[in-house]
Amino acid sequence: MKKVALSACLLGCTCRYDSDDNFNENLLNLLNSYEIIPFCPEDHCFGTPRPTMDLVEVDKKTLAISNANQENISDPISVYAKDFFIKNPEIELFIGKDRSPSCAVKSGKVYDVEKNLLHKKGTGLMSKVALDLGIESWDAEVYEASHTS
Repeated sequence: MKKVALSACLLGCTCRYDSDDNFNENLLNLLNSYEIIPFCPEDHCFGTPRPTMDLVEVDKKTLAISNANQENISDPISVYAKDFFIKNPEIELFIGKDRSPSCAVKSGKVYDVEKNLLHKKGTGLMSKVALDLGIESWDAEVYEASHTS
């Protein structure tokens, strides 16, 4: 059985920054032939609930910056992501939550250091690791739209 890494909030886990979820039954039905391996780097690294964060471009590098204190909190997320894929080398598909600073594949909002929006096509830190490993990666909404008949 193929294995898919899936943002845990899409499974109904209350791991969003505000202790809510993004349960998506239709997406889960589309993935019924896969073994689902859930992940949530933000919950793992910072707990739930937690302050929000944004993707910010600094010196041509995209960082996760806490909105509570403007700290760069990228390293814990990147370490979690690398460790996740080391522990799960058989993953063939990655589906991240759209617009998430950790999980967005091509839908994250990216800001400059003054918080001006640069674009809405950013890649979250966990998704970047999946893409760098050559894993087929999708934003959940795009995957669902393209696989629904």
